[in-house]
Amino acid sequence: MTDFSFIILSFNEELHLPRLLNSLRELKAPVFLIDSGSTDATLQIAAEFGATVLSHPFENHPKQWDWALKNAPVTTPWVIGLDSDHIISPELFVRLKNFRAQDVPEGVSGIYFNRKNYFKGRWIRHGGYFPRYLLKMFRKSDGSSDLNENMDHRFLVSGRTIIWKDGYLYEENLKENSISFWIAKHNRYSDLVAREEIERREKLRVQSVKPAFWGNPDQRIAWLKKKWWNFPLFLRPFIYFFYRYIIQLGILDGREGLIFHFLQGFWFRMVVDIKIAELTGKFREEAEKK
Repeated sequence: MTDFSFIILSFNEELHLPRLLNSLRELKAPVFLIDSGSTDATLQIAAEFGATVLSHPFENHPKQWDWALKNAPVTTPWVIGLDSDHIISPELFVRLKNFRAQDVPEGVSGIYFNRKNYFKGRWIRHGGYFPRYLLKMFRKSDGSSDLNENMDHRFLVSGRTIIWKDGYLYEENLKENSISFWIAKHNRYSDLVAREEIERREKLRVQSVKPAFWGNPDQRIAWLKKKWWNFPLFLRPFIYFFYRYIIQLGILDGREGLIFHFLQGFWFRMVVDIKIAELTGKFREEAEKK
């Protein structure tokens, strides 16, 4: 019996789920699939791999994870939370195969994995996308979902954390190879992000993670986000894309990298800014001034 269990979110993931479950099968750890109404072969695949399936309607990722952590019947001391488009790398498999709860230093509640993100079959290695550390493993007694986010989901722990720099977690959403799917998905996400940023500007939301440039990976991201919110709308997408594509060498990621960095680093950010302006009436105010 392992000292950890997997919790996985799913919705129509017949394309991705076999890859993930195959990559972790030999660990022989309990697997709990939290499904939000799949109509394809997702549930059949989960059954074939021996996963325990629970169903819950989806509202957003943070709330879905909150429900999962509170309702999945996990009995192991540690939990690993994954999405269906993740894959356990050989290096991470070895780390987990050798994991023993008693070997974790006292006071450590969470472990960061190092993500490798793929787009259209290419590893996005530059543009600030690698290394990218994600808190994915934590003590069951201490882990929770950050409900102060609308779209981005992160796990929270009160104890110290460590980083497995060679504990690679592969992430590749094959559905996003279709540009139409990518745009439709991120158009929905932009609604959530725009409303969330407005609420933050109005002090209706606060960051759960203490911003700190020299802190852990999530504290550093919180620090950068806080700076981002103070940048002028419509100017910041240009600055961010230039920084990511030129300064952080995203240009080295080839044609796939150009598409990815432009869409994710510029197009998406510009759409968010436009929606913020629409929702706050800034367009109307400027038109009235003219």
